[in-house]
Amino acid sequence: MIKVVKKDGTLEDFNVQKVVDAVNKSACRVLINFTEEEEKFICQFVEEKVFALGIDRIEIAQMHNIVEGALERVNPVVAKSYRDYRNYKQDFVQMLDDVYTKSQSIMYIGDKENANTDSALVSTKRSLIFNEFNRELYKKFFLTTEEIQAIRDGYIYIHDMSARRDTMNCCLFDVKAVLEGGFEMGNIWYNEPKSLDVAFDVIGDIVLSAASQQYGGFTVPSADLILDKYAEISFAKYVEKYTGLGLSQEKAEATAMADVERDFEQGFQGWEYKFNTVASSRGDYPFITVTAGTGTTRFAKMATICMLRVRMNGQGKKGHKKPVLFPKIVFLYDENLHGPGKELEDVFEAGIECSRKTMYPDWLSLTGKGYIASMYKQYGEIISPMGCRAFLSPWYERGGMYPADDQDRPVFVGRFNIGAVSLHLPMILAKARQESRDFYEVLDYYLELIRKLHIRTYAYLGEMRASTNPLAYCEGGFYGGHLKYNDKIKPILKTATASFGITAFNELQELYNGKSLVEDGQFAVEVLEHINDKINEFKKEDGNLYAIYGTPAENLCGLQVKQFRKKYGIVENVSDREYVSNSFHCHVTEDITPIQKQDLEYRFWELSNGGKIQYVKYPIGYNKEAVKTLVRRAMEMGFYEGVNLSLSYCDDCGHEELDMDVCPVCGSKNLTKIERMNGYLSYSRVKGDTRLNDAKMAEIAERKSM
Repeated sequence: MIKVVKKDGTLEDFNVQKVVDAVNKSACRVLINFTEEEEKFICQFVEEKVFALGIDRIEIAQMHNIVEGALERVNPVVAKSYRDYRNYKQDFVQMLDDVYTKSQSIMYIGDKENANTDSALVSTKRSLIFNEFNRELYKKFFLTTEEIQAIRDGYIYIHDMSARRDTMNCCLFDVKAVLEGGFEMGNIWYNEPKSLDVAFDVIGDIVLSAASQQYGGFTVPSADLILDKYAEISFAKYVEKYTGLGLSQEKAEATAMADVERDFEQGFQGWEYKFNTVASSRGDYPFITVTAGTGTTRFAKMATICMLRVRMNGQGKKGHKKPVLFPKIVFLYDENLHGPGKELEDVFEAGIECSRKTMYPDWLSLTGKGYIASMYKQYGEIISPMGCRAFLSPWYERGGMYPADDQDRPVFVGRFNIGAVSLHLPMILAKARQESRDFYEVLDYYLELIRKLHIRTYAYLGEMRASTNPLAYCEGGFYGGHLKYNDKIKPILKTATASFGITAFNELQELYNGKSLVEDGQFAVEVLEHINDKINEFKKEDGNLYAIYGTPAENLCGLQVKQFRKKYGIVENVSDREYVSNSFHCHVTEDITPIQKQDLEYRFWELSNGGKIQYVKYPIGYNKEAVKTLVRRAMEMGFYEGVNLSLSYCDDCGHEELDMDVCPVCGSKNLTKIERMNGYLSYSRVKGDTRLNDAKMAEIAERKSM
């Protein structure tokens, strides 16, 4: 009997069944199942090699080499998994040392990678440390060597590595479907609400629970239409109550209307309290977006107007009120409803009044030009943004990626994204030049790399059980989400998108010919057209909904500069600042008008349908007519438009004005400042500190046109 000498020097009988167990574990880690024939081959290969040695004892390291040789012949991917796991002890020592170093920094200094996290909190510190560990596990057990090399060098960036193995990304959560008829949450049955105030409470619970089971943006689409039903129920109850007390029908209805309006105001205020103070299990404040504006009934209109009024009035003690950050509000603009003299012009006016004071709502055109409007005009379907800017590709009820016939309809509500991987285009161009290779050949290599990552992510997440997010997968929050608790979620993933992120287009153009997007931009457009062509090829070949995403580089805007400098040095107008430009936007230092910026960025608009936003800086104080004019122009062009101001509030005396660093009333520097981070708002200053990283603060300091 041959003995195997273990690492600790002990002996164990050679048993080929242990080899079978070990290789199957390695296969399982990469979602592969061996056939009986493959197992038989591995066993036979290992036994023949061991017996051919003619020895009665074999070292465990030698045994591993033989097994690895068998796996290389059967499946090289499993061989890598086996090899990686073999070396896990040594790797884990290094990995844990890195995690410990980062954890010490988090514990005593903090972390500003995500502006939605308050790293001063104990719960957030714990979550951030766990995220560091999970990120390292992802790199160790999910990525190939070439992928690790690509992210280490900086040619691609995998967003949210700490969460990608566990769950999905941004979504349009179908709150309406969950509510109707009741649902189960946390082993407790919730009956469908029978009043508006209860509806607000229950929706708040749903949002906080479901948003904690994902990462990225969580959108409640068309909240005005959802709440309308419950407002009608409450109104009828109030009327019955007041007529029962002896009031006339007219007086009872007027009083009931006032009560419903009060319920709306208190409900939206409750959401603002919840969504800005209750951190998720991830340690951040969930990125919650609410869209509204198309409801034409009395209570749908009231819902939108009240939500805007509550935001504009702000939260805080008397004399010190300021707007909150969440939920992000998106106004769904229909020219036929909100245009001059139209039925909902008053709702539009309320939105403008709110935008010029608080920057929100952002504005989404449903009737202008382009893809988003085309879906609305043809089908009446609204594509609300997921979080700050992600948009879904169409998925048709019967045809899937493409309509089965003229009667087939697209579905958007209840769908989601499974993650984004961004290209570092200036580095790819620099690499091509340094190696005297065709730029598009190098670009295609990294596009293929991202494609393979997405394919594996679809496969990996498909093995997850519905129990990981019951509201989404079992209670109807996602399209097709009526699975049993232990069902795999693979059937639902076919409607999910996966994003190819783009950023630093201005720096790409500068590196190409020394001109900015304002001065030229043709090469940048050609690159984006090429990426679109490749993505469309991938979609057809893989059957996956890939999308191009204008990356909102928060931490990435500084990281990409460091990566470029390390490889290719400091290049004027490419890597000589502390940040790169976001997405396809003109550089923030460009001294151009809002209209010029809208026109220049329009070239890229329909080439980035998986995620985009357009915003301009308003150097006009609180000028309502200017804001209105530019918003209407953006809506005609088909934009998703953000109003960008710099809001400042003195925490000592309560004075507020645009862009102050010292209060002119009391001289205090104890200010709260709110800036547009990318497609969303964040605190650039709160209680003497900022939640933004140094690179983003450097960008904000230089803003002229953004």
